[in-house]
Amino acid sequence: MSKKVKVDVNRKDMTKLQWTWHLMKQNWVGYVFLLPFAVFFLLFTVIPVVASLALSLTSYNMIQAPKWVGFDNYIQMFLNDDLFMTGLKNTLIFAVATGPTAFILSFVVAWFINQLPPKGRAFMTLIFYAPAMTANAYTIFAWIFDRDSYGLVNGWLLKLGLIDSPILWFSNTKYIMPLCIGISLWMSFGTGFLSFIAGLQGVDKAQYEAAAVDGVTNRWQELWYVTLPNMKEHLLFGSVMAITGAFGYGDVVTILAGSPPTDYVGYTLSHHLGEYANVRWELGYACAISVVIFLLCFGANILIQKLIRKVGT
Repeated sequence: MSKKVKVDVNRKDMTKLQWTWHLMKQNWVGYVFLLPFAVFFLLFTVIPVVASLALSLTSYNMIQAPKWVGFDNYIQMFLNDDLFMTGLKNTLIFAVATGPTAFILSFVVAWFINQLPPKGRAFMTLIFYAPAMTANAYTIFAWIFDRDSYGLVNGWLLKLGLIDSPILWFSNTKYIMPLCIGISLWMSFGTGFLSFIAGLQGVDKAQYEAAAVDGVTNRWQELWYVTLPNMKEHLLFGSVMAITGAFGYGDVVTILAGSPPTDYVGYTLSHHLGEYANVRWELGYACAISVVIFLLCFGANILIQKLIRKVGT
């Protein structure tokens, strides 16, 4: 009977590529299980991103074949397209106002909820997660801030004598951005928020006792030296969700203030992308806009990753 001989492989005798291939052969079963996800990820994520990048360098109207124009779309975008610059400015305002705020607010609320008894924790988690769980829940604000006296806010203000006539909340340029940012924050307790709840529940309580022995004396020190270092993966996931959401609040503005909104206040890159992709059918230019949005999200994620690595140090 033949007997398999175990070969002792020395890492030092191999190049990095050979060692990687050796580990892949050892763990081939895991790669087989990963194959379905890898195929779908390639088809529906990698290939569309690469195709979008390639089409952004062309003039393409979906009827005629793409025509190579190089960087003309990007030159047109940054030098001659005033609406793009308006959308970029408003998108960055949305991202800065909602991204970090939503991330911090979600974690703080999750931290406080984590102190509650199990039943209270489950109830409060449902209360905060409900807006994100219900599709288009923000449309309720179209009634709350309705432009006539039947709107809830206008009705109260008229009864109190604070205004003489109803305010056109989502048509007045003074109120569009603040209201849309506030509503976006109200909807920000989504999957990242649930991730924080799960991460807080997963911290080993024995670590807090060990930290107390080492000189940790208050809850803030526990948070910085024990809780946050144990939640780096959850923090990273929550940051990705917050950043992605911050760059995608165009639907909120469209439903509440119209597209385009008054004087293009609240007009974002997602509006501009939809204009060129679905109305003008200039797919090459639309792909260039999508590449800019992708690069903004990617850069913000890299920055957040560097900041999260410093947590607990």
